Amino acid sequence: MQAPQFLSTHATDVDQALASMLDARSSVVAPSLLAAMRYSLLAGGKRIRPALLLECYQTCGGTESGLANIETIMPAALAIECIHTYSLIHDDLPCMDDDDLRRGNPTCHKQFDEATAVLAADALQALAFELLASANIDSNLRCNLIHSLALASGCQGMVGGQVLDMQAESDSEGMDLLAVERIHLHKTGALLCWCCEAGALLANASDKQFQACSRYGKSVGLLFQIADDILDTTASSVALGKSAGKDEAQNKATYVSVLGLQRARELANEMHELAIAACEPLDRTDAKTSTVSNNNKSDHLQALVHYILERGQ
Repeated sequence: MQAPQFLSTHATDVDQALASMLDARSSVVAPSLLAAMRYSLLAGGKRIRPALLLECYQTCGGTESGLANIETIMPAALAIECIHTYSLIHDDLPCMDDDDLRRGNPTCHKQFDEATAVLAADALQALAFELLASANIDSNLRCNLIHSLALASGCQGMVGGQVLDMQAESDSEGMDLLAVERIHLHKTGALLCWCCEAGALLANASDKQFQACSRYGKSVGLLFQIADDILDTTASSVALGKSAGKDEAQNKATYVSVLGLQRARELANEMHELAIAACEPLDRTDAKTSTVSNNNKSDHLQALVHYILERGQ
């Protein structure tokens, strides 16, 4: 399925902002470090995570409230992409998945060297929190976003999920659906959910709309991982931009290995329906007044769900 036009627009805006942000740091101590950061951060991709944040922000009335200032919303969008990119660099390392390709190009440790890749990832992680700490937003909200991103990306979120994922390689036959779901609610879902919740918070959404964005984020997080597991089984390395079939080769516990391909596709459809259902309050209720609205504000969020689902079909 072709990516929705608004997704391409967001990706262009985010890419330009990332490049400008890196240009502003040209005086770093080690130019080779900045080169490795730039190589991985600007390697392309659909920028799904920033798009989720920006779309939840807009759906919850951010642009209507006069908060569409780029200094308000873009630091959070760039921060999540820095966290995501650092995680990809680490994920590709020989001590992790030991991959040679990422987005169709040599992985960071192949293009540079292993030590530089580790340090570039470390620098991107720190940069994410620098960006949030410098955001032109209310101080309480700024602290909230920093704290919640630390939780979503650290031992209680993505990093914790990565450890569970690695441990499961030695016991994949003993894994069931709940165990796989626990891995990916943390490894993949925590950051995707943060994007949706952060977008709502930045828009000063009502509690109902925040909860709707949170439910949407949890469903999208699982859907995204199920689609990835299906693609690893069915797509070529050229189509993926990374090595295909790695999950099975490394004996990873995935939705496909636990459920089989057909049941994994059925579960993806179920997550799709849950995400669409979560959008209903976003259409029915205005973020500021809690009054009923007939506008389909969540059209873009629903289109994103359709796009993620069809990637894995």
